[in-house]
Amino acid sequence: MHITGMPYVPGTVHGYLQQGTQSIRPDSIVIIRQSGITTLSARPAGLLVVDGAPFSHAMIALLGTGIPTVVISSRQAASLEAGLPAVLDGTLGTLSSGIVTEVVHQSVPASPVAGQPVLTADGVAVQLYASVSSVAAARQARNAGAGAIGLVRTEYLLPETGAAPDTAFYRKHFTEVCAAADPLAVTIRLLDLAADKLPDWAVSGDPATGGGLGLQGVRLYGVASVRPVLLAQLAALDGLDEQFKLRVLIPFLVRLEELQYWMDFIGGYLSRPLPTGAMVETPAAALDVSNWLAVSDFVAVGCNDLMQCLFAANRERADVRHYLDPCAPPLFRFFRQLAEAAAGDLHRVQLCGLLPQLPGVLPVLLGLGFRTFSVDATLIPWLAHTLQARTLAGMQSLASEVCTAKTSGEVTEITCCTRPPFLLPD
Repeated sequence: MHITGMPYVPGTVHGYLQQGTQSIRPDSIVIIRQSGITTLSARPAGLLVVDGAPFSHAMIALLGTGIPTVVISSRQAASLEAGLPAVLDGTLGTLSSGIVTEVVHQSVPASPVAGQPVLTADGVAVQLYASVSSVAAARQARNAGAGAIGLVRTEYLLPETGAAPDTAFYRKHFTEVCAAADPLAVTIRLLDLAADKLPDWAVSGDPATGGGLGLQGVRLYGVASVRPVLLAQLAALDGLDEQFKLRVLIPFLVRLEELQYWMDFIGGYLSRPLPTGAMVETPAAALDVSNWLAVSDFVAVGCNDLMQCLFAANRERADVRHYLDPCAPPLFRFFRQLAEAAAGDLHRVQLCGLLPQLPGVLPVLLGLGFRTFSVDATLIPWLAHTLQARTLAGMQSLASEVCTAKTSGEVTEITCCTRPPFLLPD
């Protein structure tokens, strides 16, 4: 038995194949559908996700667990037999026959120094920030060696009662997140609701979302049930910079006028200004990045939503997952254009989302000129380990080859990354 799928969460484990999520043992390598991720009753040794949509919120949540994970197709899963001993390598994306005497976990590379950049083999500084959604994740980010907290997903900070969060709730949780990460700087992303992440208090209100091309992020800030929560966040942030180094990030903007409006709006609710950034999540925003950098303090590129728009494929749908191809040459040519547009201000651009975390991709993005990335904390030691063995000249040459490639297959050969078979329809 030997299967090559898409490497997703790094690490190597030995265990026994298991179908479904009932009675999970520590030595189980669980074969699961994406819809079953939320039903995991215990922590398995590893996961094989069948027909998963890699850029979906459900899949991305797996990064924070640190469970070695490979994504495979239905055709590959059909050949697997429950109970067989196997070795799963989430770094290479492989599953092989193996003899299990005990559950063996691959050691994680050493963490870099928290608050400091990671240096490439020739001394180029790279910032590996962490994207977090809880106090525990912020603490984990500091321990994993994050340079800063590049993104706090505040839409996942929710009262247990299901009620709408108020100022007191946010003040408490923002303070706890910042304290857990201290002394790292923290970027608070304002409420970023969407069709696939609507809390109970918003569902019971009146927002009508329309998926990735509908109402989300700032487009919901005028809705009756959402507006008070946004104002509660701003009130909770006001003055918190006296204790911690803070920045604010505005989600899902498209036009320069929109950015200017919301920057003025936010400034009107704060006693003194906080560094404020804009999320670039559409091609229109990316093409205007030079103008955005002229009026904002920084820009965060949301690669997941940007790819969704660029390839016209809903990131949550498994049936169109092959269109969101992280090896597509036009994708990297687009990022090259974005880097060129940012020019001398590229140091104020951070890339967020799954793309920089996929094997073989980060060196290409560095070769294009990007130096700041916000990733899941569990992957920081792995990414740092990759960078420390690379030189800038080598990565620039790699990026040049990738951008001149014609097919995704060529890109996988250039980057030495195995192309998952399900990126083309079965």
